[in-house]
Amino acid sequence: MTTATQVTDSAGTRRYEARVDGRLAGYATYIRTPEMIAFLHTQVDPEFEGRGVGSALARHALDEARERGQSVLAACPFIAGWIAHHPDYRDLEYKPRSVVSD
Repeated sequence: MTTATQVTDSAGTRRYEARVDGRLAGYATYIRTPEMIAFLHTQVDPEFEGRGVGSALARHALDEARERGQSVLAACPFIAGWIAHHPDYRDLEYKPRSVVSD
């Protein structure tokens, strides 16, 4: 039997939190600006690994970024890997606008 993972944005702690049966199962920390969200670290409690908690975090956070019109800087290897495996989210990836030349 699988239990749904509830994901919420805990803006005060700058992280998305995933809960299963009311228990904190994982989180993804971030820094947000009006134009961009940078994901720094994702952690899933070992008890909940392999149950889709990380995917629920990534999908929810990226869907919210899309709704807000924000690009995504995936400094976190988990979020970067998740985007790489889900091509329909690649359009969110941050692209620098400035170009440095000599």
